[in-house]
Amino acid sequence: MTIAFVAGATGYTGRHVTERLAREGVRAVAHVRPDSPSLGAWMSRFSAAGAETDSTPWIDDDMARTMGRLRPDVVFALLGTTRARTARDERATGKAAGYDAVDYGLSALLLRAARSAGIRPLVVYLSSIGANAASGNPYLAVRGRFENELRASGLPHLIVQPSFISGSDRDERRVAERVASVAVDVLLQGAALFGAGRLRDRWSTLTGDALAAGMVRLALDAPDGRTTVDAADIRAAARVIAPSNERSNTP
Repeated sequence: MTIAFVAGATGYTGRHVTERLAREGVRAVAHVRPDSPSLGAWMSRFSAAGAETDSTPWIDDDMARTMGRLRPDVVFALLGTTRARTARDERATGKAAGYDAVDYGLSALLLRAARSAGIRPLVVYLSSIGANAASGNPYLAVRGRFENELRASGLPHLIVQPSFISGSDRDERRVAERVASVAVDVLLQGAALFGAGRLRDRWSTLTGDALAAGMVRLALDAPDGRTTVDAADIRAAARVIAPSNERSNTP
């Protein structure tokens, strides 16, 4: 049986990936940080979906031991934070945990753990369109930085670069992002009428479920690959029609 370890399982995309993997008959292990106040609730949710829960601390040696024990075939790195969440966590804990610490730092720790354990899983990394280590945008810069490290690691990998990720089932209220994604989708749909279908499919919004369906399908179909895909590739893998509301056309 294929074993998949999902880091960032409690995020919008991560929960969909975990549940999609379980439905596909994969042994899905969802990572939830041990100090999460909702650890019990997540364990119940993932168990009901047919997945396991792991709460290994974000410490190199501990995570390496977990990788060695589970020996996953696929590791999903779906880690990320937002400016609002960073500010909220800093007020609550007194510790700063921004893009460098979470988006890059925890992803890099996960990669080190897999290599220390002596395993060669397919690493599926949720990045972003426009990721570039030289970018002046901190979010895109750390994504690009980790992409470079992943490509240089020698491990099989799938780098996913979507544009907007949104949907009515998202817990966090990201009003500005939601409005922007809808506006862009409308413009892209108009452009598609004049032959810009590929542009529309690459840039228009994906829901968490549509993104998860494409990522899981690509990961299971090409476990030894080293490639980068965008939203158009995800839609093709998941057989989802663009744009906008992604009306549950997933398989």
